[in-house]
Amino acid sequence: MIKLVLQSLCKWWNIFIIIHNDIQIAFTPDEEIGHGSDHFNVDYFNAQYAYTIDGGDIHIVEYENFNAFSAEVKVHGRSIHPGSAKNKMINSTRVAYEFDSLLPVHMRPESTEGYEGFNHLHSIQGTCEETVAEYIIRNHDLQQANKQCQDFKDIAEFLNKKYGYKIVEVTITESYLNMKEALKDHMFIVEQALAAIKENGLDAYCSPIRGGTDGARLTFKGLPCPNLGTGGFNYHGPYEYCSLTMMEKQVQILLHILKNTASK
Repeated sequence: MIKLVLQSLCKWWNIFIIIHNDIQIAFTPDEEIGHGSDHFNVDYFNAQYAYTIDGGDIHIVEYENFNAFSAEVKVHGRSIHPGSAKNKMINSTRVAYEFDSLLPVHMRPESTEGYEGFNHLHSIQGTCEETVAEYIIRNHDLQQANKQCQDFKDIAEFLNKKYGYKIVEVTITESYLNMKEALKDHMFIVEQALAAIKENGLDAYCSPIRGGTDGARLTFKGLPCPNLGTGGFNYHGPYEYCSLTMMEKQVQILLHILKNTASK
């Protein structure tokens, strides 16, 4: 009787009651540096699966992301007064640029799309004596990503032999891996999200993420977690924006997922 009364009141107020399973909600910090989920307690969260709301276009469900590594390239030059530098000075900044020139030009971000991987020089600071270049290495294929990492080591070895001492040091660090392999046995999570998008009158499709998401790290921690859109575009640039219309539509998509999965 109480349920009937509530339903009648909600219809009067143009509100919908949705019967759903238990819902867990969490916010993760520091996603941009790939460590926001390091201390996420999956057991405490107590969910069978989840979705990150961290993408762009709300038509898309994402379950493939880059295998991601970072590379620090440190160059140790030899500084001396420029007036007496002939055959003595080794400018570390120039060697850093030499290092970069030996990486494949066609594997720079501005030349890649889709499933194509890249090496991105995102910062460089230095003096004649020492220069540090920071790279991110990305590829959907782990074997290819490992080859890119090996390229960095091989170039360092080549330059060390050329200059006759350990002029270049390379440190490679794993950031996150492609969650596709860990999600392949849980594809119903992707399929029910695609169905909810279609139920809202939108075309729905999957697309590889040309980036990363906390969902990838959570998936490997035992919480299957594909990615849904926010309605945001032009990320990491001065023209970044988010569509309020798409944000509101994504709420409806999430409500459809809750309704469709009730008691499952």
